[in-house]
Amino acid sequence: MNTVKSTAATLLLASALALVAAPAAAEERALVKLATITAPVDEVWKAWTTTEGIQSFFAPDARIEARPGGAFEVYFNPYAKPGLKGADDMVFLALQEKRMLSFTWNAPPHLAEVRGQRTSVTVRLKPAGEGATELRLTHTGWGDGGQWDQAHAYFDKAWTSVLANLEKRFREGPADWKAWLAQVKAWQDAEDAGAAGAAAPKKP
Repeated sequence: MNTVKSTAATLLLASALALVAAPAAAEERALVKLATITAPVDEVWKAWTTTEGIQSFFAPDARIEARPGGAFEVYFNPYAKPGLKGADDMVFLALQEKRMLSFTWNAPPHLAEVRGQRTSVTVRLKPAGEGATELRLTHTGWGDGGQWDQAHAYFDKAWTSVLANLEKRFREGPADWKAWLAQVKAWQDAEDAGAAGAAAPKKP
């Protein structure tokens, strides 16, 4: 009987140690961002679920169709070729009116190894006193190592900026993208010219 008890105790101890020693990498990684927006839920909902709303704080152009399976395409560089404009081909996964929306997301073009794969983002809203909204953004579905880690670090900063711009939109008004678009167009023109020059045959 003592032998049985001793064996059981040893097994329990081994199980406990195994749980403690489990690598942190086995845990599901998630980026979680919190913000209090000085606008009512109705207005914050519109900012995330309409083309005009996205253009007011997130990016200069977009294609937004607020329904499950509908487009959630956010174009940071409208002058780029299709597939390289930003969040090309992203879609809404689910919507709960004025409470929750989720959508697919991808890595930026410079992280080509993981750009073709999809993560997911969930945005939850709830009233936070008169005329304010509590927002919680959760970004999940990460791999690990290599460009996955680079993408994770990139969006850790990027989502903080996006939510700051959302707050700024309701404090100061919609974003003015004129200067940004001028810079992006100049850069894209130079990129296109360089690509064309590289592809052109050399004169004898």
